[in-house]
Amino acid sequence: MVAALAVLPAPFKALAARSRFNFTPVRRGVGIFEARGGTIGWLVRDKALVAVDSQFPESAQACLDGLTEKSGRRMDLLINSHHHGDHTAGNSVLGANARHIVAQSNVPVLQKRFYGKSEREQKYADITFEETWTQDLGDETIALNYFGPGHTGGDSVIHFQNADVAHMGDLVFNHRHAYIDLPAGCDTRNWMTVLERTYDMFTDNTVFIFGHGNPTHGILGTRDDVLVMRDYLGALRKAVSDGIRDGKSSADIAALGLEGFESHRIDGSTKGIEGNLMAVYEELTEAVE
Repeated sequence: MVAALAVLPAPFKALAARSRFNFTPVRRGVGIFEARGGTIGWLVRDKALVAVDSQFPESAQACLDGLTEKSGRRMDLLINSHHHGDHTAGNSVLGANARHIVAQSNVPVLQKRFYGKSEREQKYADITFEETWTQDLGDETIALNYFGPGHTGGDSVIHFQNADVAHMGDLVFNHRHAYIDLPAGCDTRNWMTVLERTYDMFTDNTVFIFGHGNPTHGILGTRDDVLVMRDYLGALRKAVSDGIRDGKSSADIAALGLEGFESHRIDGSTKGIEGNLMAVYEELTEAVE
């Protein structure tokens, strides 16, 4: 949200104007589109038109209309940060108008596994990669990195290198409880490692786009926010590990809540944090069995 730019350091505070299409420029042709679902990132340059994630068909169409108005060229790439429906259901719109869809190799596999019943409505990546992928587009270079399972089994860190803007997808829920998707390969221990590697890869000048945020902190941030996400996951794991050691059930652990992360409550509700604690309990107890 535009208001969230006010919490960023001075280099990030400019370019907060929003058009009627709900677009917010960030830096050097990179911006965000907010409507319904995970945050869409975009790049509009003379020789490049790119989107990161696609939300749902209706909002994807609004995004496409706005990008076409801004650029006047066909979309070069649609990048999927991961497979979840609020990031890929709009592939049928944005992907159908892109030369290529790019994603980590596990993404189309997970799409087919979890959304196979809507096969006719799905559109999958035609370019996939295992660990790294880069593409030069005019005066911008886009780099994708996969550091192993985190939020799911196929999350990419997407970097617009010349703009120095990184789109994290749902690897970061900015100052809010997360979605821990165990059936799709979530690994909270390695998720923390992914975030640490991301922090080390970038600098304090990098602007980060997050898949979701709370109303106060928004969906733009710095690499310090990446570590807040790591610390939140670490606190979840510690609270659950301590509870298991003390013989507590998942419900008992969830009822205790999580101290020190009050900002992660949406509208003051603790339900999301309680759900995260129960999910981590399932993860840790299954790992022992």
